Amino acid sequence: MTPVPLTPGSARGAALMETAVKGRGLWDDAGRRLARNRAAVTGAAVLAVLVVLAIAGPWLVPYRYDEINKDDVWLAPLVHGHLLGADALGRDLLARLFMGLRVSLAIGAVATSVSLVVGVIWGATAGYLGGAVDELMMRIVDVLYSLPFIFFVILLMVTFGSNIVLIFVAIGAVEWLTMARIVRGQTLSLKNKEFIEAARAAGLDRTAIIARHIIPNLLGPVAVYVTLTIPGVILAESFLSFLGLGVQPPMASLGSLIAGGAQDMELAPWLLVFPSAAMVATLVSFNFIGDGLRDAIDPKDR
Repeated sequence: MTPVPLTPGSARGAALMETAVKGRGLWDDAGRRLARNRAAVTGAAVLAVLVVLAIAGPWLVPYRYDEINKDDVWLAPLVHGHLLGADALGRDLLARLFMGLRVSLAIGAVATSVSLVVGVIWGATAGYLGGAVDELMMRIVDVLYSLPFIFFVILLMVTFGSNIVLIFVAIGAVEWLTMARIVRGQTLSLKNKEFIEAARAAGLDRTAIIARHIIPNLLGPVAVYVTLTIPGVILAESFLSFLGLGVQPPMASLGSLIAGGAQDMELAPWLLVFPSAAMVATLVSFNFIGDGLRDAIDPKDR
């Protein structure tokens, strides 16, 4: 068989020439590298399953997470229709585990989003403007860093009462500080690059340069830090719930379930084992994804 010549006029030749000219961008190359990382792909698959269970799980269980069944107290797994057992009030552990997973993932996502928006805007503005503005803005960050996190949360709880919204506020008000420092450092290395000088020469004002050129070029480090911030937020919420300052009964989170299971672990060890396993799976998945993104985006590895 005679091979078809790849002349510029042929359809196949045009397609191959267009592909060769187009090449691959930074994010295309990072996506390919991420797809070859087995740990990151596995973590993403496990996290996807956990998210689906958190969203749809409470409707798949015949019990409500706050339903009290006096006849099902301290039931072991696989007894009376309770797949993971029941607690001291007869509440189904699987239903509460799904609800706790939903609450923990929601707190992680919302608090991280707050820290992302505030930290990126604050850090990019401080790093680009520099001078006295940078000094003032970063000293504010230092002052907030000096405030003990747990005291800040206790003050909020005492002043406004126990409310799940306050957990979002308290955690988000602390996590953005590290994000601002990371973004500021990256902005300082970007603001004297040639494309920023070209934007200034084209007449763009500072706000446009920050929004169109600085922030889009920070997406790589920010994406990596976000995947590592979410497990930190979940751990912070779990710590507060373990101390009784987080999610209040009958609402559940992974931290409150672990705290309750730790108190009753001698009588009902399943109350501690299953929430702890869900917590470990969630945190390890996020860490695998974060490590995979870091390796895929890091220019030293390419």
